Amino acid sequence: MIKIKSAREIALMRDAGKVAASVLQELESAIQPGITTAELDKLAEKLIRRAGGEPAFLGYQGFPASICTSINSEVVHGIPGLHRLKEGDIISIDLGVLLKGYYSDTAVTFGVGKISPLAGRLIDVTRQSLEEGISAMRSGGYLSDISHAIQKYVEANGFSIVYSYTGHGIGTSMHEEPSVPNFGPPGRGPKLQPGMVLAIEPMVNAGSAEVEVRDDGWTVLTKDRSLSAHFEHSVALAKDGPVILTIL
Repeated sequence: MIKIKSAREIALMRDAGKVAASVLQELESAIQPGITTAELDKLAEKLIRRAGGEPAFLGYQGFPASICTSINSEVVHGIPGLHRLKEGDIISIDLGVLLKGYYSDTAVTFGVGKISPLAGRLIDVTRQSLEEGISAMRSGGYLSDISHAIQKYVEANGFSIVYSYTGHGIGTSMHEEPSVPNFGPPGRGPKLQPGMVLAIEPMVNAGSAEVEVRDDGWTVLTKDRSLSAHFEHSVALAKDGPVILTIL
């Protein structure tokens, strides 16, 4: 069942979203060649707790860290560790915050130093595909309008959508109904209405759409080891259109 949020609930989710956005901003400043993903994770946890929140991912279904750090061909769910970032890498950081009983969820792909033209274009297209999806989130429309807008933009730019993982509803739980695919024809699925809050998150590969899971049971990576990028916002639907909750 899709849970419709009140104005009060959306305001609380906005507070959680601001914390998540501020943490990502701080992490961006810390990303440089030589830093380890474990150091980024430690910084994120400190910042989330300092703001009065809890890291939503830590311990979630056994996940061992506060953020997901997915590098180059890793799509999502990368586990922070001793890996040191190097010039030319791209890193997707996904994080969630629990604050006053409500969740936020957001992700950004960053370049480490100077990156390749392909990596830069992949990041730009993935970021814009998220914007295309958010723009399609209109009262009276359908859930798959979001999905179709993302897929259409990504494929028009020569990249591949990941089919195996989707966005989701969000609220007092990290993952709520409905599932939000990044592909499909428009005009299908639940009708969009004010009070819905969705975590919209395109995952885009430079090569094939196929992915596989590493032996750690978490890290998803492209089967052909091509680059992958990931962007995400938690978005509420108001009467006059979508409102991004995970921005400052």
